[in-house]
Amino acid sequence: MLLKINDLNVSYGAIHAVRGISFEVEEGSIVTLIGANGAGKSTTLKAIAGLLAPESGTIEYCGENIAGMDATDIVKKGITLVPEGRRIFSDLSVLENIKIGAYLRKDDLTEDIETVYSLFPILKERNWQQAGTLSGGEQQMLAVGRALMSKPKLIMMDEPSLGLSPIYVKNIFDIIRKISSTGVTILLIEQNANMALKIADRAYVLETGLITMEGTGQELLENQKVRDAYLGH
Repeated sequence: MLLKINDLNVSYGAIHAVRGISFEVEEGSIVTLIGANGAGKSTTLKAIAGLLAPESGTIEYCGENIAGMDATDIVKKGITLVPEGRRIFSDLSVLENIKIGAYLRKDDLTEDIETVYSLFPILKERNWQQAGTLSGGEQQMLAVGRALMSKPKLIMMDEPSLGLSPIYVKNIFDIIRKISSTGVTILLIEQNANMALKIADRAYVLETGLITMEGTGQELLENQKVRDAYLGH
């Protein structure tokens, strides 16, 4: 098992955001966490990424408990987070943003930059353009491309389709599938539960910091409770 979360508790001040959740992410799989805003999804990803220290519980990655470890060390181990809101460097060029994703690497980046450009040909066209002038969909592609530059084993994505036009939403999900086909494991948070469940091998529903349902993506797509709460039918 690549990632195993056991009895994880995380709080923001007085708010107990994640309440003893446990779930697993198998190597090479796509796993999605779905739930309403405030359910604890982003908090969970931030704890795994080392951006928040859990109060208790374990985060086992490749058999090692990484709970509370420094975020930089977690990137070195092969986990990277594409944060909600993209967080690109607006004043830098597309290429400079991509290179920032490899800030911990000392080897030659040429081949990996070409891999990012093969996934996102539009970024190659915009190579020297200021990142802040890209459309929302292009900025999301840039955020994913930048994350891939650290050569992650596990890439976590927080709301990759948020605020994008339908055509870009489809593009982003096609790209997630393509990244998965290269052997990279994906842990995904997504408001578009319908699209997320269609591509997920495994899915978990979070409600107020608790996992209330789990199953394959297909099982949850067909579950009436999930359909009523998250799929709008």
